[in-house]
Amino acid sequence: MVLKFHTSLMINMAYSKVLLLSMIFWATLLLANLIWVLSKLVKPFKLNDRYIKFTMQPIIGLTMKNLVLGALTLALFITNAQAEKMHQADSTAPNILLIMVDDLNDYQGVFGGHPQVKTPNIDKLAASAVRFTNMQTNTPVCQPSRNSLFTGVYPHDSGDFGWTAKYKHPVLKHNKTIMELFNENGYFTLGTGKLMHGNKTPEWQEWGNEVKHNYGPTIFDGKNLTATKNVPAPFRNIGAIDGSFGRLSEGGVSLGKKGEAGWVMGWTKAPFRYLSENDRDLLPDEAHAKWAEEKFTELANKTSKQPFFMGVGFVRPHTPLYAPDRFFDMYPLESITLTPWMKNDVDDTHFKENFPENGKGLKYYRELVASYDGDREKAMKVFLQAYLACITFMDEQVGKVIDALESHPSLNKNTIIVFTSDHGWQMGEKNYLFKNSPWEESAHIPLIIRPVISATNNKVSNTSVEHPVSLIDIFPTLVDYANLKGDHRNNDKGGRLGGFSLRPLLESKNSGESAPQSWQGPNGALTVVGNYANSGKEKSVAKQNYSYRTKDFRYIRYSDGQEELYNHKKDPYEWKNIAKQKEYQTIVKQLKREVTAILGACIDSAL
Repeated sequence: MVLKFHTSLMINMAYSKVLLLSMIFWATLLLANLIWVLSKLVKPFKLNDRYIKFTMQPIIGLTMKNLVLGALTLALFITNAQAEKMHQADSTAPNILLIMVDDLNDYQGVFGGHPQVKTPNIDKLAASAVRFTNMQTNTPVCQPSRNSLFTGVYPHDSGDFGWTAKYKHPVLKHNKTIMELFNENGYFTLGTGKLMHGNKTPEWQEWGNEVKHNYGPTIFDGKNLTATKNVPAPFRNIGAIDGSFGRLSEGGVSLGKKGEAGWVMGWTKAPFRYLSENDRDLLPDEAHAKWAEEKFTELANKTSKQPFFMGVGFVRPHTPLYAPDRFFDMYPLESITLTPWMKNDVDDTHFKENFPENGKGLKYYRELVASYDGDREKAMKVFLQAYLACITFMDEQVGKVIDALESHPSLNKNTIIVFTSDHGWQMGEKNYLFKNSPWEESAHIPLIIRPVISATNNKVSNTSVEHPVSLIDIFPTLVDYANLKGDHRNNDKGGRLGGFSLRPLLESKNSGESAPQSWQGPNGALTVVGNYANSGKEKSVAKQNYSYRTKDFRYIRYSDGQEELYNHKKDPYEWKNIAKQKEYQTIVKQLKREVTAILGACIDSAL
């Protein structure tokens, strides 16, 4: 169901209240003065043996203050008029298209994460944009990562180390989302898909598809959601979401009738019809892409020049890793190349000392390999095939959205496109199969930004930025380009804006190895890694696990004070922890100081 709200009503509601109060005040004064004038013309009269005169002394006294009160009221009128003017967006203000993907690491052709991945549409976008090759998540798990992106607040500033919805979080509930700030500045905001956990409709003037369908379809056995039959135990016992993958055809035929066993639409168990590859219901991501295509046509046909902020969230390659058969066919199992892996790679890390042995990443890896009788190569190829298939499926949906935008030149030429992911995914490296690790595969994500196409240059040159940045920088970047006004908080209980505008990096003529002098951000990008053992209950900033990426190094500091250091120039796969080597002690100390500086006043004890 699409929910629509009147833009002008939402934007000016608060100011309309001020205007209404002002009108009531003036009407009261006029009435009082009218009565006072009449009192001069009327003789006193007797009522219940008491004389009551219309002397109106209180009102006469009040009129002595009329000039002051009138001036204040006039100021309110002026303030209201100015506020309305400020919140009417300039017709030349840029449109924003934010495409958000789930659990996507650097497996795109343009980022080189996997040599066989097919992402023609993402690669095409990057060819006309700026790509950030050292983009990092601020926390490598879905909900807190998205909270950070959409509020612009660092996890260490908000204390969002667990899995609390933004609207229930004691700090973040006092922050505005980027959508709310665009709303207040006269933008039309519309969105669909997985953007935040539990999208609140007042933030969006128009919302697309049912969010509870996002993870579907899944298999229903008549009683419970479950994995498809092709997934062996013990991995299938993990559950219908994280413990399943495969072709849609492997789920069998579903007529789309309520309550039948077979494919259903996610948590709601709504019917999902699947007869064949060419005769089935749309997958959630396909529905989101179709919605966006339709909305671009509507926006192009509008007579209003109101700028828009559109968010489109795709779930794949989040588990369950289901995709139409043709995407699996692109990656024959026998020819799949596994990513580099070193046996006992985890032994010189301190992960197991700080995270439970039965935590998801370590457990998922063990159970996947055990499900294929200990054959690691076979197990990882089967899972990797599904992950790659889902990436290419998602890429096709991204292409539909961008093609729809580009089919309307009047919209396209004035639209900033942002493509990114909430976090990465560890594909068996260090015997870990999940997100929420401190290493490169989990923290490193794509970021592509296509600025507005200028009238004199229809193509933005294919450039890259190596300087590390993170999701926290997207909020101030969009504020900068759209020239948004107003506080990012609802009140002073909200968290501080933590990032820096990427504009100097985007517009630098020397995009590449070094950041321009105009860049005001830090030397590296900071990621906080939550611990599933305490579910975010540990609130001490100093007791969190931190992963800090500079251009050349990754520095990791665990909650117990143990450290890791990897030299990416010599060791891109982070196979050798050099934190204790004598020749690197100066670098360890320097990176620790940089982490402490980013944590700033939030830190409650020394690292």
